[in-house]
Amino acid sequence: MTALPLKLSLRGIRKSFTTKGTTLNVLDGVDIDVAEGGFLSVIGPSGCGKTTVFNIVAGLLAPDAGTLKVDGVAVDNLRGRVGYMMQKDLLFPWRTVLQNVLLGLELKKVPAAEARETALEHLNTYGLSGFEHAYPRTLSGGMRQRVALIRTLISDPDILLLDEPFSALDYQTRLYLEGVLIDAVDRQRKTVILVTHDIDEAVALSRHVTVLSGRPTRVKANHAIDLRERSPIGARSDPRFAEYFHALCAELDIQTRRKAA
Repeated sequence: MTALPLKLSLRGIRKSFTTKGTTLNVLDGVDIDVAEGGFLSVIGPSGCGKTTVFNIVAGLLAPDAGTLKVDGVAVDNLRGRVGYMMQKDLLFPWRTVLQNVLLGLELKKVPAAEARETALEHLNTYGLSGFEHAYPRTLSGGMRQRVALIRTLISDPDILLLDEPFSALDYQTRLYLEGVLIDAVDRQRKTVILVTHDIDEAVALSRHVTVLSGRPTRVKANHAIDLRERSPIGARSDPRFAEYFHALCAELDIQTRRKAA
């Protein structure tokens, strides 16, 4: 099978922070590749710098060293080319669902009538038709995250950066939104990078998983995930799911079965 071209490539990314005269080395030469249309999950110990990697890709932080390439071309950052979705929905409480979804198109100065039509189409596609004039406080957590996902997708970014977007939700809602996400990225052919502490989620959603070490952080391992089923529930039922799950737990030194007495 011919390998897909790389959409995003990070090489030798280094980043440290200095506070009160003390320097904390966070990223120590991180290399990450994401194929065109790929779905990559990044896992690692808490505090290892997963979100720092995201902030560098998004242009919110500058690396101390290293290079970023998009479609083989070196760039300083991907500002304006990524959609960034976080654990908190960050919806503006004074704006309606429709007004929140429209925000990105307003910033891009899309004509009002065209933007509204596009927003209404997205709300209908993702099951929120009828809630256009509702305010975030009246919605469930899952519905708010759906609005946040639509707001992330509607500007048609090259790459989606998802920083634990479903971690605060109950399991049933998370499974549903994982399905919504998979449908959305497949329909729009997006390249996705997901940061998660949930190994179960990483295996179910991803084509590849990159494991980061503890600080100072480097890439510890890369795993290709090959499951027949693409749906979140179907993936978890795949005979190879447990194999991948235990392999990633081992990478993170997580004990998945009780030791014999």
